[in-house]
Amino acid sequence: MKKRVIAMACAAIMLGHGAEGNASEVAVAPSESLTCEESLERRQQFVEELQALQVRLEQKIREMECSPTVSGSELLAKNVRHLQELSANTRAQRQSMADFEKFVTWMSSSLAGYEKYIQAGSMVAGFARVLPIPYAGQASVLTKFVSQGVLSLNAASGSIASYLKISDRYLAMVDAIDPARPDAARVSAAARYADGELLRAMTDVQAKLRTSADVSASTLSFLETLDHYAGNTDEYWAKTKAFVTRNDAYKNDKSYLATSIEGLRNRTAGFNGRLRLFEEAAKKDLPLIKNLVAYDDLMRELDRKRASGGGNGATTHVVN
Repeated sequence: MKKRVIAMACAAIMLGHGAEGNASEVAVAPSESLTCEESLERRQQFVEELQALQVRLEQKIREMECSPTVSGSELLAKNVRHLQELSANTRAQRQSMADFEKFVTWMSSSLAGYEKYIQAGSMVAGFARVLPIPYAGQASVLTKFVSQGVLSLNAASGSIASYLKISDRYLAMVDAIDPARPDAARVSAAARYADGELLRAMTDVQAKLRTSADVSASTLSFLETLDHYAGNTDEYWAKTKAFVTRNDAYKNDKSYLATSIEGLRNRTAGFNGRLRLFEEAAKKDLPLIKNLVAYDDLMRELDRKRASGGGNGATTHVVN
């Protein structure tokens, strides 16, 4: 098709030159009034004009292929489909929030149980220097890890609750739209809500959950280092006695430590796996949300043109 358009354009130019009388003969064949060099120059100029026209036609065809003309109703239908797709993704993501909340709550309470080990570790200068957590080597502020970790986990819990509330509102807005006869105002409101409130809540909960993952990873690394250190020296356990009130302190604490490491390792692995899936889903949702806004902007532009009487206001060009 493209070659046919170009060939027709070239033929039109050649016929146009023929209609001008002897001008085409001057451009195509040598004339007695022109030297050989002049004739060749005319031929070359003619060829260059045809090549330039070919380039312009090819560019125009590419623009038409990449910018299909669609109507306002087609844009509306596209946005409804995108809203429904985002809605399905949101429902799937909400199912993970219950698991995230359980882990965050458990991790927060577990940190309190680890606090005495961290306090004892802060008193052992040699151990404090190898602690794989924030403030390592700073014995005077080492215990802040627990309080700051709890604060981070509490913030994650609040972010989860906020995401559930906002996403529930978004789902209600989409469910209120009739796909067969969509109301443009409702579609626009849902698209703007997704780009605003829903996107902010999704981004915030993702960041807070990532911080929770860092807290759990640091805690696990701390306990593993502690277990290795305690197995090679009695210094730590001697210091720990000041924080232990149970009988048979060494035996009980070593058993508790081993159990804590295993439980934390398993729970952290499960949490990180679900978090990766959530982050991948959120990454796929971002283009959907941006398309919603882009199509809504185009529909608003069509409405303005229709209201002002500029053009027919019925179609526009969209680049997918």
